[in-house]
Amino acid sequence: MATYTLPELPYDYAALAPVISPEIIELHHDKHHAAYVKGANDTLEQLAEARDKDQWGSINGLEKNLAFHLSGHILHSIYWHNMTGDGGGEPLDKDGLGELADAIAESFGSFAKFKAQLTKASATTQGSGWGVLAYEPVSGRLIVEQIYDHQGNVGQGSVPILVFDAWEHAFYLQYKNQKVDFIEAMWQVVNWQDVAKRYTSAKQRANTLLLAP
Repeated sequence: MATYTLPELPYDYAALAPVISPEIIELHHDKHHAAYVKGANDTLEQLAEARDKDQWGSINGLEKNLAFHLSGHILHSIYWHNMTGDGGGEPLDKDGLGELADAIAESFGSFAKFKAQLTKASATTQGSGWGVLAYEPVSGRLIVEQIYDHQGNVGQGSVPILVFDAWEHAFYLQYKNQKVDFIEAMWQVVNWQDVAKRYTSAKQRANTLLLAP
């Protein structure tokens, strides 16, 4: 049996319109995300074959493929839940999001400064990649990461809690080459309740992620 499976969307294809069109959601989830799931499973099978035959000529490529496809699968699984048609705005105490709001203010100075940094990081990622808000367990703070492809340029141990997909397949059918416009629009569908749950979970797991301070 396959180790990884494509998760179902938590909403229908039209739920994020007009920010993201139903056509993009369908293609992005059913084709692109599915390809990463298949790629991860295929690579695991190829690694098992290499172990059985004790043949390691392709080990570098296989390990790189596993990191690429598995990270793509994980980031997309977060991405779908990070969005909602009822989202947007910013995390506020009155909505039960005070802990996340305080963490953002402490780590970045203000929500506006955080929003500017994540927007720029997402929109200026060279080639294909992501802009990510992550919990960094060594400092106990939130950081913004600019991820190349799916796995490059990442701080080890950091836990992604909000991800902006800046690959062309995430926006090109609707926004053409205007990546900045897509990233700006993304703020209208951020599911802060989901981000807050991920932040709480990441903090609770922090002590198990590291062997030393």
